[in-house]
Amino acid sequence: MTLDDLGTPVVAPRGAVRRVVSLVPSLTESLAATAPRLLAGATDWCTHPADLAVPRIGGTKNPDLAAIAALEPDLVLANEEENRPADLAALRSAGVPIWVTRIRTLDDAFASLRRMLTLACGLPEPDWLAAAEGAWRAVPPVVPVRRAVIPIWRKPWMILGRDTFAGDLLRRLGVRNLYADHSERYPKIPLPCLLAAGADLVVLPDEPYRFTAEDGPAFFPDTPAALVSGRHLTWYGPSLVEAPAVLRAALT
Repeated sequence: MTLDDLGTPVVAPRGAVRRVVSLVPSLTESLAATAPRLLAGATDWCTHPADLAVPRIGGTKNPDLAAIAALEPDLVLANEEENRPADLAALRSAGVPIWVTRIRTLDDAFASLRRMLTLACGLPEPDWLAAAEGAWRAVPPVVPVRRAVIPIWRKPWMILGRDTFAGDLLRRLGVRNLYADHSERYPKIPLPCLLAAGADLVVLPDEPYRFTAEDGPAFFPDTPAALVSGRHLTWYGPSLVEAPAVLRAALT
């Protein structure tokens, strides 16, 4: 027995972990890049790797619990932000072991992924994890720091607030989130307030809302806009290896 990121005891199966269902796209990609033979199921939103061929069990917020149980997983991988506590509780009640991650910063991501892969799944530490840490250590200090608003949804407008993984990545790349001290993590802010916030940059990712050159920058006519890869900004896993270069290019 060991503890997941929330301090919840996880009872390991007898013998090695052989069947894992992932309820989080980032964790699916992480396991697929490390030990693809273990993946027994994933969500409809698990798009990487592109050739992933495993049973699909619904979405992150509405998984098919019966389908998960039918796959007889030794372990289910989840995240405290992406998955609903009620779904995880139902799976636990059915006797399914759950490993829940909690990731708010880049350092959290590295530590959490290392624990998940080595302690929960019983795997050797993968080379891509060390490569990702090295890629981020090599990011030079960026000056001057730009002041930004970072929308993640429209209708209504929602933005990055306090204590977010994406906000931490941007901070390391010289982008200061003007709403980093907001009381909420993903506040709804009316567009007039965003326009009056004093930003000299608006960062527009292509997920969870798909901002594009035709849908996004025109709402901020007096502010430079950076269209960035949502996967590289919000996913934690193998994408972190190339994320510094990809994001820096987009922000430039």
